[in-house]
Amino acid sequence: MNIRRSAAVLAAVAVFGAATPAAADTSPSPSPSLPSALFGDGDPQYDGVWRQSLALLAQHTVGAEPSKAAVDWLTGQQCADGSFAPYRADTGKPCDEKSMVDTNQTAAAVQALAALGGHDHVTGKAVDWLKKAQNADGGWGYTAGGASDTNSTSVVIGALAAAGEKPAEVKKDGKSPYDALLKLALPCDGDDAGAFAFQPGKKGELVANADATAAGVTGSLGKGLVTGAGSSGDTAAGCEKAGDPEQAAANGAAYLTDALAEKGHLTSALAGAEDQPDYGNTADAVVALAAQGATDQAAKSLAWLQKNAADWAAQSGPAAYAQLIFAAHATGADPRDFGGTDLVKQLGATGPAAAEKSDRAAQEEKKDEESDSGLGVWWFVGVCLVAGIGIGFLISGRAKRQQP
Repeated sequence: MNIRRSAAVLAAVAVFGAATPAAADTSPSPSPSLPSALFGDGDPQYDGVWRQSLALLAQHTVGAEPSKAAVDWLTGQQCADGSFAPYRADTGKPCDEKSMVDTNQTAAAVQALAALGGHDHVTGKAVDWLKKAQNADGGWGYTAGGASDTNSTSVVIGALAAAGEKPAEVKKDGKSPYDALLKLALPCDGDDAGAFAFQPGKKGELVANADATAAGVTGSLGKGLVTGAGSSGDTAAGCEKAGDPEQAAANGAAYLTDALAEKGHLTSALAGAEDQPDYGNTADAVVALAAQGATDQAAKSLAWLQKNAADWAAQSGPAAYAQLIFAAHATGADPRDFGGTDLVKQLGATGPAAAEKSDRAAQEEKKDEESDSGLGVWWFVGVCLVAGIGIGFLISGRAKRQQP
């Protein structure tokens, strides 16, 4: 699974009775003609809005102007109540109780559209829906009414912050999203101290999950999918009792630092999967560590990604390229020279063409030059006309003086 919400997607599949989620961009298209404005050519049933949102957000982050068609496709996916489903093939048909809307797609769309600007009506409706979907413990599940999980709660926190809300003040029954995250953080007096669990087990036990921990760190810091390097400090202090979200973030970052220290990357945690690098979760961990200020380990793991992640991204598609761009941005690296790969170009090749801001500036300058050039021509013509009129008067006057 190559997207950050892998555990959440699996939970959603269980809810809806689906077989296997097709979140990666490697599965065949269900139709010979997917919308031309959609990023990626794989089945969008489970991740269409998610990958579109990440792609647009990544382009905006690196200074590329997303295609208007791609943005319009995303806004057009919204249901009347403000929520987003992963993919609506027929947007002329209203959403109903069978529509597979979820918090993750909705929150990702909010983050992308808020960054792009000019979509307050869309993001406002989406935020209203997210607030209504908040659980009594202050968190969110993948679907409205589902048990709160770290990943979903964190991506919603990022959406709230992007939309100008104060997440700590968005409460249900007196509980904020940060209250929910603190309950999902493992204590310091046991194994995997400081990590976050995805959800409590059947008996309420918390099991460390690296993917959830990366999300929990950024969420506890009030950050979204895109963030720069933080200044909270390194993780040398280790785990301390978390009485507030900032300490929970520091504890989670310490856990990630230990998990990444030996190999530089995280390993796949999916049941039945072989022990192999988890590129997507490693990229998310880099973002989380950078946001916390643990820049040393973030830089080491970024270097590992620069050396090893190109094939994974090419196989996985737009969301993977976006994750790597976010990791590069968080650490101050150049996404256009990511281990010899131009992530921006590769991302753009998976969807509608985007113009660089520098190109737009050049176009505007050209327009100004053309405008100035046009003005110069008309100014010259005007001068000639005036001169001609003057010469005419001069000749006329001279002719009159020469008459007998």
